[in-house]
Amino acid sequence: MSVNIQASEEAVTAYISGEIDHHTAKGMREEIDNCLERMQPGILVLDFRDVSFMDSSGIGLVIGRYKLMQELGGEVRVAHPSAHIYKVMKLAKLDQLAVIEQ
Repeated sequence: MSVNIQASEEAVTAYISGEIDHHTAKGMREEIDNCLERMQPGILVLDFRDVSFMDSSGIGLVIGRYKLMQELGGEVRVAHPSAHIYKVMKLAKLDQLAVIEQ
């Protein structure tokens, strides 16, 4: 599990790699949330390019960041999910909360 965060005044991009499961999601959430609360950007991009596995904890990761960004007046975008992860996100209706860019 790894999160590399790049932040500007307008956007925070979290480059996530490895597996997202109940063991790794908490650390990811905390790291992303700390940056969001500090920077208060208008856009959060969750880049899934290097995510090899995701269970329901990944869905929770996106939903929780969506809720926080709503409080901050911003939006969430999901970038580069694999075909399988994209399908899981669509089934969970995450595309109704965030723009999913393949």
